[in-house]
Amino acid sequence: MTQTQEDLTSMRKEQVPDRNIAMELVRTTEAAALAAARWMGRGNKEAADQAAVDAMRTMLDTVAMDGVVVIGEGEKDQAPMLYNGERVGNGQGPAVDVAVDPIDGTRLLAMGRPNALSVVAVAPRGTMYNPRGMFYMDKIAVGPAAKGMIDLEAPVEWNIRQVAKALDMDPQEVTVVVLDRDRNTHIVDQIRAVGARIRLITDGDVAGAVMAAMRGTGVHMLLGIGGSPEGVVAACALKCLGGDFQGRLWPRNDDDRRLAAEWGLDLNHVLTIDELVKSDDVFFAATGITTGELLRGVDYVPGGATSESLVMRARSGTVRRIFTEHHWRKVQQFGGPGPGAIGPR
Repeated sequence: MTQTQEDLTSMRKEQVPDRNIAMELVRTTEAAALAAARWMGRGNKEAADQAAVDAMRTMLDTVAMDGVVVIGEGEKDQAPMLYNGERVGNGQGPAVDVAVDPIDGTRLLAMGRPNALSVVAVAPRGTMYNPRGMFYMDKIAVGPAAKGMIDLEAPVEWNIRQVAKALDMDPQEVTVVVLDRDRNTHIVDQIRAVGARIRLITDGDVAGAVMAAMRGTGVHMLLGIGGSPEGVVAACALKCLGGDFQGRLWPRNDDDRRLAAEWGLDLNHVLTIDELVKSDDVFFAATGITTGELLRGVDYVPGGATSESLVMRARSGTVRRIFTEHHWRKVQQFGGPGPGAIGPR
């Protein structure tokens, strides 16, 4: 082996994560979930966001990685955020892109509704798609059985029939998750015309995409226009699950079209899952904040709290479901209530 080849091999070893970082990342989603859960139903999205962001940022800096946030939350609605370009991790270990959503479904949490999650994904540096300031994306997500059988440019009916064929079901038995927004009304109408079942969700389409790719959730696909940062996070999760995902940036107005042109973003191009995250060395962790079909939320119990998480790695195909008991000391460390605690801190 020449010196140049040895140098390249050494560089690759430094860049590619050689252990399951997701086992460390789950500590960050647990921390964010514990901090956010005490705000369940209190109607204060900003306080919940701030608590989750602060806890996740603290724990991310303990993870052995040289991370840069590529997909951060907050810019869309001026919420507190882990901002794009922020360095995270302890600076040691692999150089990676990081996608974070301390609360996927902030409004769900504020209203005390199901399926609020804390999520984080990691992939080698330079492999995650950056939608810049384009906040919305038209999406389709399916599980492993229908991988390679979908086309975002095809009619809704065709895609539903493709999924039904892959699952050996009638189209009327297929259940589609759709974000309940006026911009998705035409999609809902097309789904109903086929006769498929619909599960409308008010928020949290990362959870919706993950449910479409996991057995036992009663969901078979996700369709519709939602957040583009959430689209990249969902693509990371579906890479780990062996599912499929396609997205296309969706401009809200002429200003978005002008900005997309300035940034060189093609609004007509359908982004495949391999364009949204180019590596197969992807890690994903999610912890339930409020109980839903995907994960149990944080429950406060005598002496502490409990949580449930998903930990996934694309390269190995492992999907772990972790139930954790947290003692008061850790719960209080991240802003949760302790014995005798009254009101917000």
